[in-house]
Amino acid sequence: MAPVLLSRALDAGLGVLTGIGAYYLHETHPRTGIPPEKRLLSLLNWKWAKYWG
Repeated sequence: MAPVLLSRALDAGLGVLTGIGAYYLHETHPRTGIPPEKRLLSLLNWKWAKYWG
């Protein structure tokens, strides 16, 4: 049964890594053209400052 459990873990990990990579490429690709103030890190910093700063 070990190969089945290994397969399930690898499938979930691959899905998460693929999603993170796709989002990173979406934010940094010049064709999508997201301005720096609308990127995820900037929005998280704004939200953090709003509640804790």
